[in-house]
Amino acid sequence: MDRTSQIIEDGRRVLRLEGRAVSQLEHRIGNEFAEAVRLVVSSKGRVIVTGVGKSGIIARKIVATLNSTGTPSVFLHPTDAVHGDLGIVREGDVVICISKSGTTEELRELMPMFRRIGVPVIAMLGTLQSQLAQDSAVVLDVSVEEEACPHDLAPTSSTTAALAMGDAIAITLLNLRGFTPEDFAMYHPGGSLGKKLLLKVDELMVTGDRIPAVLGDVPLRDAIMEMTTKRIGCTLVLDAHGEMEGIITDGDLRRLLQRTTDLSGLTARAVMTKNPKSARAGTLAVTVLREMEGFKITQMVIKDDLGRPAGVIHLHDLVNAGLAAEDAQ
Repeated sequence: MDRTSQIIEDGRRVLRLEGRAVSQLEHRIGNEFAEAVRLVVSSKGRVIVTGVGKSGIIARKIVATLNSTGTPSVFLHPTDAVHGDLGIVREGDVVICISKSGTTEELRELMPMFRRIGVPVIAMLGTLQSQLAQDSAVVLDVSVEEEACPHDLAPTSSTTAALAMGDAIAITLLNLRGFTPEDFAMYHPGGSLGKKLLLKVDELMVTGDRIPAVLGDVPLRDAIMEMTTKRIGCTLVLDAHGEMEGIITDGDLRRLLQRTTDLSGLTARAVMTKNPKSARAGTLAVTVLREMEGFKITQMVIKDDLGRPAGVIHLHDLVNAGLAAEDAQ
């Protein structure tokens, strides 16, 4: 086998072994898993996740997933725990210990302390016949047939299995608690989903004196000056009572100039587009983006509950806020 073929085969072998390790977990989801989930749901505190070495790294990832899906969690380093950090553990918490061997000395030292505090321990173990298994309230089997490491030494398949089991716990808890996409967005306000589900058009639109607007009977040159000054690419056309009659956009002016270059005697009302597309204040910004993409327009009027102009939004403002066309799907 040439070098390239060997590289490809090595990569495939790793994925094959780790995939097998994860797929085998499905058949181990049973009463023990259900009991572990019930322990977390019934607890009044947080989930304390702990592990040493590579298991500690997986523990941190599980903590991150639990926190982002509505289950308050904290990582506890076993070595730091016996030097004061054990103070973060309180009665009412639940502990998840991750260990491939089940004989990790640092974790074994912690077990009597967990019992003293009165917190139940859920062990995710690669070896079920161990002292750590005996000292735990619930044991989840995350053992693997072999590591992807050719020497069966470096934690690979085993850490993948532990991570997958942690995900299974987190998502099961998410479903039990009725955690919604809106809840998820609350914990991710800076991400794409947060913007998609939380950002309202009111936060981006031009309002007050910054709204370009002219009366319907003003000369068209005044309307063009208003558009140039406010720099949004449009101006609203209002009647004497402040009600909107229409809108003039850059596109309207381009189409006008294709017909004539004589603008003398034209008023804003004569050039405006009546009944322009609009949205209500309080609408999600991504919804407005979807509509603007659908109508192929770059500006949209935002109206208040009385149907009066409350603001104007430009497509660029939505894009600059981090929203994209795919968010609008």
